[in-house]
Amino acid sequence: MQTPFISPTRGALSFDAMCAEILDYICDDPDARYKLIIGTDSQVRQQTQFVTAVVVHRLGKGARYFYQARKQRKIGSLRQKIFYEASLSLSLATRLAERLAARGGTLPNVEIHLDVGMQGDTRDLIREIVGMVVGSGFDAKIKPEAYAASSVADRHTK
Repeated sequence: MQTPFISPTRGALSFDAMCAEILDYICDDPDARYKLIIGTDSQVRQQTQFVTAVVVHRLGKGARYFYQARKQRKIGSLRQKIFYEASLSLSLATRLAERLAARGGTLPNVEIHLDVGMQGDTRDLIREIVGMVVGSGFDAKIKPEAYAASSVADRHTK
């Protein structure tokens, strides 16, 4: 069974149900501008818990979000963990873009929020990780602008 996406208002959803919720939200106000934002954060304990957040931001008018949590073996390397977070976000962004386009939805701008920033140990990874995301065709945001990873996903790793 595939790991569900959790909506704070709708509960556990399949990938298809989440896509339908996103399209319904966009169709509720088709004249508004939207961003589709994906970000992943992780917490290392006995295992590493990864949480990927999907935020549909209706610019100036609120947002809805969904998240998916999964556990992996313990990852001790910061570099490996950050690249895995980015790859989870990229993989989901690609699936979402394809599914929403196939359902006839007008695809909003897609951003990948990365859990890296100029402060701390991740600053040495910024160029590589941003290059990976931009090279995949998505916009990349780092801290402090990367709220999908550093706030939304982070909230559910605890």
